Amino acid sequence: MKDDIPDDAELRSRLTPLQYHVTREKGTERPFTGTYAHHKDAGVYRCVCCGADLFSSETKYDSGSGWPSFWLPLAGERVRTHTDHSLGMVRTEVSCARCDAHLGHVFEDGPRPSGQRYCINSASLDFAPGAKRD
Repeated sequence: MKDDIPDDAELRSRLTPLQYHVTREKGTERPFTGTYAHHKDAGVYRCVCCGADLFSSETKYDSGSGWPSFWLPLAGERVRTHTDHSLGMVRTEVSCARCDAHLGHVFEDGPRPSGQRYCINSASLDFAPGAKRD
């Protein structure tokens, strides 16, 4: 992983239009369309912008929502949360703690032990198969 966080010009040149829209403009992908919605391989899900390790496949589950769902991020404050008042709702937004990329939202309707459902856009993630978290 690079030491410096990519600037906007680098992200615009490297990311797809959907990846840029989701991560930098707080967009969302349509449910059931993302690369990782039904993905089951073992490994680590990383931020598509800066490469930070965010979620383990060990905490991924099928929530039926149409987006990759995790019941817990990796340890070490890998993600940040903040209140999101967009679309006439109050939700908790999830972003990458390293580069502030928008990832998705977290809800209090997940499985035990956390009871949380991190509903994350595939477009905000890269996957490292079999990778050990950093």
